[in-house]
Amino acid sequence: MVGVPREIKDNEFRVGLTPSAVREIVSHGHKVVVQAGAGEEIDLDDALYRSSGAEIVADAADVFGRADLVVKVKEPQPQRFAMLREGQILFTYLHLAPDASQTRGLLKAGVVAIALRDGHGRARRFAAARPDERGRGPDGDPGRRSCAGEGGGRARGVAGWSPGRAARKVVVLGGGVVGMNALRMALGLEADVNGDRPVPAATKELESGIRNPR
Repeated sequence: MVGVPREIKDNEFRVGLTPSAVREIVSHGHKVVVQAGAGEEIDLDDALYRSSGAEIVADAADVFGRADLVVKVKEPQPQRFAMLREGQILFTYLHLAPDASQTRGLLKAGVVAIALRDGHGRARRFAAARPDERGRGPDGDPGRRSCAGEGGGRARGVAGWSPGRAARKVVVLGGGVVGMNALRMALGLEADVNGDRPVPAATKELESGIRNPR
């Protein structure tokens, strides 16, 4: 079940799926539930969604409660964190590095969060959203540093070296784009890094920076 809630962030009038996208999803045997009025601000009324095969429901709680995959435009607002559930897939724009409370909310809910980002294709046409792999890469380690505290009530700190203390230990799982960018950040902070062996395209100097590549 795919769910499309109405956006509630201030001045956000877009919708996660258009009626044509709903029609395509339904044609492949999936069910789609759309919150009433989700597309009305951009002249996509409920009748269009209904004629495309979607079920229209009254409120967001119905969408989040029934959907296995929730497709949105903007990140969930705090009042909707309680609607998320463990194992549910969330497909939306996410800006986690500067927003610790959002990150904690998603972690607490136990959702599988897939981020989107803006970008350009080979023909330089603007792409509204694509899976956020390269874009979140450089933010990976700063995001971890801003949100991950140490045990025992000690203060948070950066991953790397500071006078009078040993370098932090960092484990990088995965040698893809995000993993390699996280590795670059960790090495730049002089952290003691363990991790997976990078993809073949990775540079030799980055691979040599990993203490125990697997």
